[in-house]
Amino acid sequence: MDRATFACSTAFFRDHNSSSQGSFCLPGGHVDFIEKVDSFTYSDFFRDYLIPNHPCIFSAKFTEDWGSRRNWVTWDGKPDFDHLLQKFGEAVVPVANCDVKEYNSNPKEQLPFKEYIKYWKEYIRNGYRSSRGCLYLKDWHLSKAFPEQDVYTTPVYFSSDWLNEYWDAIAVDDYRFVYMGPKGSWTPFHADVFRSYSWSANICGRKRWLLYPAGQEEYLKDRHGNLPFDVTAPSLRDKSIYPRYNQSQPPVEIVQEAGEIVFVPSGWHHQVYNLEDTISINHNWVNGCNVALMWCFLQDELAAVQREINQWKDPIDDWHLQCQLVMKSCTGIDYKDFYNFLKVIAENRISVLEKGLDDEASSKNTPKAAISTLGMLHAVFDLKRTVKVLTSLSANEDFKKLDLTSLSPPPEALLHHLKAAIDTALL
Repeated sequence: MDRATFACSTAFFRDHNSSSQGSFCLPGGHVDFIEKVDSFTYSDFFRDYLIPNHPCIFSAKFTEDWGSRRNWVTWDGKPDFDHLLQKFGEAVVPVANCDVKEYNSNPKEQLPFKEYIKYWKEYIRNGYRSSRGCLYLKDWHLSKAFPEQDVYTTPVYFSSDWLNEYWDAIAVDDYRFVYMGPKGSWTPFHADVFRSYSWSANICGRKRWLLYPAGQEEYLKDRHGNLPFDVTAPSLRDKSIYPRYNQSQPPVEIVQEAGEIVFVPSGWHHQVYNLEDTISINHNWVNGCNVALMWCFLQDELAAVQREINQWKDPIDDWHLQCQLVMKSCTGIDYKDFYNFLKVIAENRISVLEKGLDDEASSKNTPKAAISTLGMLHAVFDLKRTVKVLTSLSANEDFKKLDLTSLSPPPEALLHHLKAAIDTALL
């Protein structure tokens, strides 16, 4: 991050609150296409897309050196089933049935990868029809399962990735996925986990995206407050069911070609179709630009839980703790987890600012090496954003009602350390 971008980001987040970030629409639904690798810098992306929360498309030149683009695709641009079976045939993968709606999503099952590829081949031979329905391999943690494989390299633009930095640190899970599906497979209307950013790279095939800027989803809710499963369904035009639909703006539509990367902004709801047999790589990620949106999302989720179980507030002594447990079962984290998330991010950056990198760490693919690569000013920006959110978390009444004695260091001590590190770095 250069000084001009640091100054720009500091000014933006001083003058805008998190709820307004990305809530405006793009003129005419235009989405920028980034053509050249050598003329587009990290600071360009940070300033023009991350901060204002705008989508963009990266050309296939940004992925042309990836192992998956060389090895997973046949000469005519189709999935190379033989190669994929050789590398991953014995893996067990999550597969969704696109033809079945279950609790506003598609039901999933675990299948051997070789069985899924057999199904996919038969599906193609049968004219893209099957009695089993349209099956879509989704949310496969391939990088975690096969770290030795030369699949892809995360572009530098997406390298400030707090979600995966934290989940790697606690060795629980990650938010790096592979998707594989036949023509006609699709993902219903949704926003990404924790209202994170996402990037999606097509290894082969084509996708059609329908994207709605943050806030537009409010006009798409039915009279009970529920979002649609399929945003293209004719029933949305029925005012008795969707009374505010006619106030919504048309979606931003993208057709993504092979090799291209789509950047999906934080909080933008979207629906995605595979126009051909398609393989893609996807990451969900959070950083200093949208961590406040993640915090807003968690507060909204807790409030929803509290409304649902409010009738048991008096008879349950530990009602606030029970709300946290329910929230964690639904979203994956609770407020104390969120504190630990902020702590890991903060301590990694404080360490780099105070100690630098030793020769061994700098030569490895580690979070601290990535922090160092992005520069001191980026680390300071991250810490400033962490201070902002941690201050809000510490003052939150629901957080203060929890037993915080297990948190180490205590929030006040971590805040003091953060502020001191920022002051020292800016001397």
